Amino acid sequence: MAAKIEHIVFDIGKVLIHYDPHLPFSRIIPDEAERNWFFANVCTHEWNLEQDRGRTWADAEALLIAMHPDREAHIRAFRENWHEMVPHAYEDSVAIMEGLIAEGRDVTMLTNFASDTFREAQGRFPFLTKPRGVTVSGDIGLIKPDVAIYDHHAKTFGLDPEATIFIDDAPANVVGAKAAGWNAVHFSGADKLRADLATYGVRI
Repeated sequence: MAAKIEHIVFDIGKVLIHYDPHLPFSRIIPDEAERNWFFANVCTHEWNLEQDRGRTWADAEALLIAMHPDREAHIRAFRENWHEMVPHAYEDSVAIMEGLIAEGRDVTMLTNFASDTFREAQGRFPFLTKPRGVTVSGDIGLIKPDVAIYDHHAKTFGLDPEATIFIDDAPANVVGAKAAGWNAVHFSGADKLRADLATYGVRI
């Protein structure tokens, strides 16, 4: 029989706050085909993930500008307009997290996030300061789904992996958590999250 859940760990992007780089770039690069090319070939997901791993924006921009000098303005626009990529919180899932905290549950967060943009997000979304703590990938040089980041989080916050449940929108990150010995569920909406938590005996 599975251990009783004592620790609940939330991802942030696309679980608690919305994220979509197309939001500002639909204005910056209005042509959809060109915009899709830019994200596929210049400011790619893989490039952005290295900022989540701890690379500075200055280094990241310099790398791409050397490769695509004609795209300098668009490359710099990524960080300059980052705030538009995270326009709002998911109030229903935030309510679940806040409800768990209010009940006295042990809630922490584990996120792939650049260090500086995470602090900016905390300023804009104060609920990100309410859990007991957070592991930010950009602070420690590890990213999900590497098992090492889950082990680091568990050690930092004294979590028993078998008594921990993790919530993430990315299936690969759910797999990573399970590989670290955690329980984990794929987030696709607040109603499903409530149901998933209930199957683990966590009702809110």
